[in-house]
Amino acid sequence: MRKPLAVALVLVAGVLALAAALTRGPGPQSAAAASHREAPLIALDPAADISDFFMFRSYEPGHENNVVLIMDVIPGEEPSSGPNYFNFDPSVRYSFSIDNNKDGAWDVRFDVDFRTEIRGAVDQLGLPLSYVAVPPITKLDGDGSQGLGLRQKYSVTMTRRNGPGPMIATKLGDDFIAVPSNVGPRTTPNYADLAAQGIYDVGGGIRLFAGQRQDPFYIDLGGTFDTLNLRRTPPLLSAGEDADDTVNPFGVDMLAGFNVHEIAIEVPSATIANGSSVLGGYASTNRARTTVRGEGKSTGSSGMVQVQRLANPLINEVVIGTEDKDYWNSVDPARESEFLDYYLNPRLATALELVYGVPTGCTPFGTSACSTSNRDDLVNVLLKYDASDTKLSELLRLNLGVAPTPLASQKRLTILAGDNAGWPNGRRPRDDVTDVAIRVVGGPNYLNGHAGDGVNVDDAALTGGFPFLATPADGRNFNSGSTQTPHKVPPTS
Repeated sequence: MRKPLAVALVLVAGVLALAAALTRGPGPQSAAAASHREAPLIALDPAADISDFFMFRSYEPGHENNVVLIMDVIPGEEPSSGPNYFNFDPSVRYSFSIDNNKDGAWDVRFDVDFRTEIRGAVDQLGLPLSYVAVPPITKLDGDGSQGLGLRQKYSVTMTRRNGPGPMIATKLGDDFIAVPSNVGPRTTPNYADLAAQGIYDVGGGIRLFAGQRQDPFYIDLGGTFDTLNLRRTPPLLSAGEDADDTVNPFGVDMLAGFNVHEIAIEVPSATIANGSSVLGGYASTNRARTTVRGEGKSTGSSGMVQVQRLANPLINEVVIGTEDKDYWNSVDPARESEFLDYYLNPRLATALELVYGVPTGCTPFGTSACSTSNRDDLVNVLLKYDASDTKLSELLRLNLGVAPTPLASQKRLTILAGDNAGWPNGRRPRDDVTDVAIRVVGGPNYLNGHAGDGVNVDDAALTGGFPFLATPADGRNFNSGSTQTPHKVPPTS
């Protein structure tokens, strides 16, 4: 049965937005995966670099009325990178912002702040390692946690804007423990159990998690950013390859085997929606405006300044021009009209035509004036709640009226495959945003030709419950899993 046009429009709009994000025009440009090192300044600041932002109705049985917010940071974590491994930065504030009245500005915000302590055997013995198996780390606190020498705790604060009145802040707690990096079987022998201890139920239907997970994003990164030098020309899939993710993959998943640090919040939709049926959301990272360093320490003052934001995937990477990437990261999504020309004149479509010789075209969501140099269809999809809106804001939009699809039934091509619970209706870890974007930006010829990068599934199986991402690869037995030369794992003696 056909879905209502309004729902389809909202969903396709997200896809189109993604498509627009894949493009941008004359002048030098930087290249990255879905927000992996997508702008010059943030590429130098991995702890504040948001690799992906997900927002979706939970598909965990019994939690379908909850919204899940996930922010992944520190892209490209090589699992064996000791002795310090990877940690959240106590000088960064990690935030989720929700717009529930369609004005483009946040109405509910969750702020997450970390602090670090040196403790246990590492502190007592003056050891040079952050994590040691004396004894093996089996607990986040108490007996069994002595080897967790560098431990991070965090606080979560929910703030509501009360119209023109004062903001109301509620602290959800300040002693939650982040799950450490997966060092290896001697140091962290049962990592799955350790990670489960890092899931906190704080009441009111709200759950929290912070810690290392496997990077869920999959893309032929090298081929994509070598000027669309994908490994099949043109990059078309057969019907069978579209239907079956495992048939004849021709791309190389550059992110296979690598990890990220995840912050996840699950909250009842009624807690944040204020009666609205559609939410807009984005993730951001913030640092102190002034930082003073000395004697092995740093202090911040003069308030916080935003250093990155992320809503729809691929926007800063391929839509925003290099000269504006750092500035774009610093401003509020409600000011997206400043960057309107980048959306009206996307260059992904032009690049596709130049590289593959296959004409591109507009989607049905623009006006009669829509053309390759006036993509008002992408503006309608990416920057508006409704086509008639005059306010523009770059947000990931989630229609709460669309029921979640169970993990086993999810389609990687989302609305293009009849699964309306995926991007651009929010975004789930399963969604293949790269292929959806290429097809929507390319138009009818690329849709009918099943264009894609040839990487159709992640290297690690996702889970069907909170915090949804897979167990991270451990440092001792790391193997990239890609078709490129992997790290060699010697046989067990």
